[in-house]
Amino acid sequence: MASEQNPLGLLGIEFTEFCTPDSEFMHQVFIDFGFSKLKKHQQKEIFYYKQNDINFLLNNDKKGFSCAFAKKHGPAISSMGWRVEDAQFAFDGAVARGAKPATAAAKDLPYPAIYGIGDSLIYFIDTFGEQNNIYANDFIDLDEPVITQEKGFIEVDHLTNNVYKGTMEHWSNFYKEIFGFTEVRYFDIKGSQTALISYALRSPDGSFCIPINEGKGDDRNQIDEYLKEYDGPGVQHLAFRSRDIVASLDAMEGSSIETLDIIPEYYDTIFDKLPQVTEDRERIKHHQILVDGDEEGYLLQIFTKNLFGPIFIEIIQRKNNLGFGEGNFKALFESIERDQVRRGVL
Repeated sequence: MASEQNPLGLLGIEFTEFCTPDSEFMHQVFIDFGFSKLKKHQQKEIFYYKQNDINFLLNNDKKGFSCAFAKKHGPAISSMGWRVEDAQFAFDGAVARGAKPATAAAKDLPYPAIYGIGDSLIYFIDTFGEQNNIYANDFIDLDEPVITQEKGFIEVDHLTNNVYKGTMEHWSNFYKEIFGFTEVRYFDIKGSQTALISYALRSPDGSFCIPINEGKGDDRNQIDEYLKEYDGPGVQHLAFRSRDIVASLDAMEGSSIETLDIIPEYYDTIFDKLPQVTEDRERIKHHQILVDGDEEGYLLQIFTKNLFGPIFIEIIQRKNNLGFGEGNFKALFESIERDQVRRGVL
């Protein structure tokens, strides 16, 4: 039920909508990640992909909101659908709390929506679950679906936004004041040449997190590089939670998805710090998986190289640890800097 802590009755992420000038490539990446292409919207060129509790929409419409969004940003995440108890109640409450409503003419989908970061849309969805959901009601089965062996990804763990310097607090307040998110972490991260600061916020129902990043120093840092390429603020990456990260990466080996390189020295000490890791250490090294944790538990994580414009994917497996891999930030940051050097940005 909606409450003082959860004023809109938020219940999690229902879908992420992608748009791109090159839908063939995006389709192939979804398949390589283990998503199946199952349905098409009844009236529009919007296709539905699914893997466990992760739902993607790929909007290929040649007009409308997402088409214009892709023209401005290139490959992009143009909207998300968030689960709520009552969509109209959530929409009315969000607008009363200061959110900007999206008109019917502005939207590609018929659900109540507000504008989020970078003028993307957040739709409110109150029809979800195994049987009665928007895909059963508003989409039709494809004559030739693309059925893919799932790769062990079970839900969206978090999504990270990049914003302009000086606006992180504004957007942090957007999520806190409208939805009831709470701040769970603050990071000030330095690499060899660049730096960023980040707030991490948790949804009031506890089902997902939103870290918000802004760059520090000159504009060659990874956040400002993103803002330049994306032409504005937006989602930098989605994190898929895996039930078995080693098996997920084994299953994706040889596909189009490349991950960031980690310096070999990283593994000289990591298992001394975290001796409780039960996964095969040679497979962890082979896939260049990062490990972080404490005496309570640990997590395993890996980041792809940029996949869709400046957007990438994180893969994460949690073993009694709700962190973001803070112990890996320096190694990861320097890995991203090495990739920037390779691409001539630094």
